Amino acid sequence: MKHQWIVPNANGALRPGDSASKRPGLRSRRIFLKTSAATTLLWTLQGAPPGAGAAGSGSSRYPPVIVIGSGLGGLCSAAYLARHGYPVTLFEQQSQPGGYATSFARAEGKYNFEISLHGVATRNNALARALRELGILDKIELVELSEVLRLKTPQLEITIPQRRPDNYIRVLTHHFPTEQKGIKKFINELVGIAAEADKLHRKGSYSRLLFGLQYPKMNAARKKNLREFLSKYVRHPALRNILAAFQDFHGLPPSRVSALYYGVVVGECLQNGTYYVKNRSQFLSRLLVRTIEKAGGGVRMNQPVKRILVSRNRVTGVELKSGMVAPARVVVSNVNPPTTFNRLLSTAALSRAFRRQLSELTPSLSTFIVWLGLNREIRGALPACGYYVISSGGPESEYRACLRGDIEHIPYRVSLFDNMHPDYSRPGTSTLKIFCLSGFEPWRRFAADYLAGRKESYYQQKKRWTDTLIKRVEHDLFPRLTSLIEITEAASPLTNRRLTANTGGAVYGFEQSMLHAYIDRIDHRTPLKGLYLAGAWTAPGGGFLGAIMSGRMAYRKILADKLS
Repeated sequence: MKHQWIVPNANGALRPGDSASKRPGLRSRRIFLKTSAATTLLWTLQGAPPGAGAAGSGSSRYPPVIVIGSGLGGLCSAAYLARHGYPVTLFEQQSQPGGYATSFARAEGKYNFEISLHGVATRNNALARALRELGILDKIELVELSEVLRLKTPQLEITIPQRRPDNYIRVLTHHFPTEQKGIKKFINELVGIAAEADKLHRKGSYSRLLFGLQYPKMNAARKKNLREFLSKYVRHPALRNILAAFQDFHGLPPSRVSALYYGVVVGECLQNGTYYVKNRSQFLSRLLVRTIEKAGGGVRMNQPVKRILVSRNRVTGVELKSGMVAPARVVVSNVNPPTTFNRLLSTAALSRAFRRQLSELTPSLSTFIVWLGLNREIRGALPACGYYVISSGGPESEYRACLRGDIEHIPYRVSLFDNMHPDYSRPGTSTLKIFCLSGFEPWRRFAADYLAGRKESYYQQKKRWTDTLIKRVEHDLFPRLTSLIEITEAASPLTNRRLTANTGGAVYGFEQSMLHAYIDRIDHRTPLKGLYLAGAWTAPGGGFLGAIMSGRMAYRKILADKLS
């Protein structure tokens, strides 16, 4: 079978070229998981390499690069590489870029719904520095939220304040005065972990042998799950539930989530606050596309990749589903690792030991989301931008509810975008989102029929979940909500899987468990020379910050490897 080759021109764009009749062979290389590579001493993070920030010239001294997937990790790595001078082409299977960082319109544009972003820390941190390096931070209008979150339990309603950890300590101490000392120590420890992580990103690398001396707070948290870590500071069960009630930030209960990952994410929010991209996250994704194109790179939508081509243990390009072939010396896969290694590559390219280790990593939970277009302005009807409603059963019980699909007892978040800024929705309307975590198993029985287009039973289940969440919001927060609804949209784990190709519709990549979080997460380098990974599945982890930083880190490693 002959393939038509796509040949990068001088500025990285692709054009049809000569044909080739021989498909490169596939072989394997050594395992790349850093958790088992004890002899590896350096782990590249964020430092600013020479030449970063200068517009790429498409110089032929750099090898051609293919990036697969336009999630934030893929977009960020492509933008950095293009600006550094690499001839870059990004292929995306969907019609718009961004992965989960997108939005969609309904009712002829009357409503524009945000896919995933609630708020993200983008002040004086690694994410802000990365966006500044790419020249887009000053192009994004960021809206500071009035609070990190408002937490509602059956007994209490607690506001988690922006950029004032001391205020949060006072709020908690008011409700739990006998725990004052432990509350203060725990919150300060979270902030300290986040500060050490930022120092690590600034430095750009670390020695595994000296890690405990250089980053003592991170190292202590690295050895514990959140439940173990929290028990050192507080005893009251209700207080523990409140302090652990960020399950939708990481997708695991205290008994399983890494205290290190929890500390970095929550400490960052408490210290630096959370912000929303005023024009929605789709604007950020499109800015990254324009950055790639301005630097001479190419972005090709509606172009799914069929396979990664390999010869003699190194990548040689990709084959598209259209039959076209794009040669490359470097391939960055923003596709989830299970799909990358089990579908885009022949199993002959990987050792049996590597495939076994990969199979032992568990994808995170997925989500169920309801978007509501309301026929009335509700700005100020509730005081906060975002609510997280939890039960008295505690996070361990709530996690089990997520796994089994017990929608009546899953904790949920409500985002009131019109409280973020007054021009979010059209005059006379409002936009509201209800978000909860969900395992894939409750939806697996619909999967085969869903793929075959037989969706009647699936739609019934989807409607039941949607109606249940709306009724819960009416009961807990917003009476008569149903009477205001003009448009309803919902997305299940099957929707997530269809749109992103993520295994199980995962939203945080692999689970952020003790053995697979932050510095111990899957590496960007792979067993195949020239093949790199970017995205939430890799270090440092899930979320907007994690995905963008993963692209930055993959770029750094490509530069360090000096491939030709």
